[in-house]
Amino acid sequence: MHHIAGVGSAYEVLAVRYGTRTATKAESYLNFHLYGEPDESFAMDYFFWLVRGPERTVLVDCGFGAEAGRRRGRTTLVDPVSALSALGVEPDDVDQLVVTHAHYDHIGNLHRFPNAEVVIARREYDFWTGPYAQRLQFAHSAEADELAHLSTVRAQGRLRLVEDRLDLAPGIELVVVGGHTPGQLVVQVAADGPGAVVLAADALHFYEELERDRPFFVVADLVEMYRAFDVLREMSEDPGRLVVAGHDADVGTRFRGRVPGLPADLVDLVVDVTGRSAGAAS
Repeated sequence: MHHIAGVGSAYEVLAVRYGTRTATKAESYLNFHLYGEPDESFAMDYFFWLVRGPERTVLVDCGFGAEAGRRRGRTTLVDPVSALSALGVEPDDVDQLVVTHAHYDHIGNLHRFPNAEVVIARREYDFWTGPYAQRLQFAHSAEADELAHLSTVRAQGRLRLVEDRLDLAPGIELVVVGGHTPGQLVVQVAADGPGAVVLAADALHFYEELERDRPFFVVADLVEMYRAFDVLREMSEDPGRLVVAGHDADVGTRFRGRVPGLPADLVDLVVDVTGRSAGAAS
């Protein structure tokens, strides 16, 4: 169903862990009491993703802002822009910034990339700039000033809206799945090593969601969330595709690739997911 365009285009795909917190299963999974299991705590990590090839540099999300992270009790491990700089990427080097969805931990540094084309699903943009975004059950996951900046980007002529799917570039496909938010995006990238890397972002916070069919507690449309699970399962049936979850601490152990030459404090925060997987990443 989902075929990579331009399979000759192979990219390096890096997952950068910039933040963390301790979560519990009861607060993370929708109606956790239905499973009849005791609660337990676990590490929830925060990532953004860098996709770069010989002709373009694409950033997938850009992390939470420092102030919003502090206010929400998140631990910042590295400033996202500083991490990119250590990887040899300055804000002006980013050609396109894909916004998988408009929650605070995915668009918090959008204003720091003033020249990039910003790519977002049309129904995601329409929702977060519309009246229901202000209702508490939605608003608690977003920051008003960051949502306003999306409108600013559109006024500047830098916003690109995705309908159902888009070949962003040869070898980079965007698929709108919904569920977690009205227009959640999944990014599929042709890569060295595996045939493709699927950056699920928050269509799959944790691998357990897919493995045990357990929805995350923040959900705009439950049917669409289950449907997104089905899409990810279909995409991962091909052994040549590796699925990267959006918040799972296991990403660092499933994928062993590391970037040489990084400062010591960043070595364990950057994972080359195009390297050989340490486990079954689907």
